Amino acid sequence: MILSIAAIIIGLALLVWSADHFVEGASVTARNLGVSTLIIGITVIGFGTSAPEILISLFSVFDNTPDLAIGNALGSNIANIGLILGATSLVIPLTFNSKLVKREFPILLLATALMTWTLWDTRLDLFDGVLLLLFLAGALTYLIRFSKTDRDDTISAEIEQEIPQDMSTKKAVIWTVVGLLILVGSSKILVWGAVNIATELGISELIIGLTIVALGTSLPELAAAIAGARKGEPELVMGNVIGSNLFNSLAVIGLPSVMTDFSISPTAIARDLPVMLALTALLYLLSQFPKNSCCMITRLKGFTLLLAFVLYQCLLYYQVISP
Repeated sequence: MILSIAAIIIGLALLVWSADHFVEGASVTARNLGVSTLIIGITVIGFGTSAPEILISLFSVFDNTPDLAIGNALGSNIANIGLILGATSLVIPLTFNSKLVKREFPILLLATALMTWTLWDTRLDLFDGVLLLLFLAGALTYLIRFSKTDRDDTISAEIEQEIPQDMSTKKAVIWTVVGLLILVGSSKILVWGAVNIATELGISELIIGLTIVALGTSLPELAAAIAGARKGEPELVMGNVIGSNLFNSLAVIGLPSVMTDFSISPTAIARDLPVMLALTALLYLLSQFPKNSCCMITRLKGFTLLLAFVLYQCLLYYQVISP
């Protein structure tokens, strides 16, 4: 048990560290090769923020624990909206005018609906995986085309501020490779520890994925989101959450499905998927009303999101102690 707990702690620490350096190195490499800031934000940063979830999902399915993968995907989406956006907007209300972020919202709703459809029969296969990945490719193509026609989008400057300016291409490539290698290794360690703890305590892998794994990967993002909001980068905070949830809904579930067929717990469909759907829809509605020139998540709206997240965690805890 002690070794398993140590594996989770060390795995999470390495996972966060390597993901940050992977995103940083890949972003600098892309910029130095002439890729526009908006495209970097849409692709490199969007993929990088979900890279831990993608690798955890792959290893979980290959280790025959698919519920850990699904719990990680759904739990990360729930934490991104309820915990990260909820807590961040309590500190500083988030106002955003970015056309890119506003275009991503409807795409996220469609992606969430498609993911729900593929999960509904509690089994994922090659067809489901290809469908999810094709939608992701189409969404990224659409957003990249938009970015080429509106290079002065308000989020562009915020993304540029987060990319190191003095890093050479050689160093950036090294950090990209090193970050990716450690990301792979730490994901494997984390999955091993999580599965062992679930077995020892008699807790389902689904619960472990929804709580320990999802919260562990979200807490560093929460700190980064609050720091970004304090630096006056609300567009980037919102864009990162929407982009991360988009990749979680499509790539985190789609990639393992392409490689192998697997089944998931009906509990995930009956309990956790509706929570994720409700929070996604709630975020969209809260950001749209009252209708004006900009979208805003006020402190009251943030409190509503955070309260929903806390109540959901209480539900999970109650079901663990009173199965």
